[in-house]
Amino acid sequence: MQWYAVHTHTRDEVKAMLHLRRQGFEVYLPQYLKQRRHARRTDWVPSPLFPRYLFVRMDSGSVRWRVINSTIGVSYLVCNGERPSAVPPGVVEEILARTDDDGIVQVSRNPLKKGAPVEITDGTFCDHVGLFECADDNERVFILLELMGRQVRVRIPAEAVSATP
Repeated sequence: MQWYAVHTHTRDEVKAMLHLRRQGFEVYLPQYLKQRRHARRTDWVPSPLFPRYLFVRMDSGSVRWRVINSTIGVSYLVCNGERPSAVPPGVVEEILARTDDDGIVQVSRNPLKKGAPVEITDGTFCDHVGLFECADDNERVFILLELMGRQVRVRIPAEAVSATP
């Protein structure tokens, strides 16, 4: 039994998962909590860790794996030539090991707390010190900098920021 990657239609990961399970396949759709902002409200919603992909565990030698390609929500089973291409051993197991009791993969988030002093180490504001405000899902952080006598909110790459001692 090995894990195989399945490419799904856009935003059809859950639909594909349900139909594959209905056919008797063992399916894993890794999800993480993604920040969503809507109507002046921010909340955290489960989202696919790998958009348009999920994993199926099977024995490709004894299972009729070609039915996966015609499953509702599925684009195709990832293959190498005519045979399905197995995910390297340990990859899915590592993701499963990071999954909590609610089925959410714990991804490393920015360890900085709101209001923590940070130093900008690269870019236009290099060597400026500001206060960490928040991070977004695009590897960017928001910093409050004191510029020209007032606080200004600046969005910069996360790798350009370090905590001050």
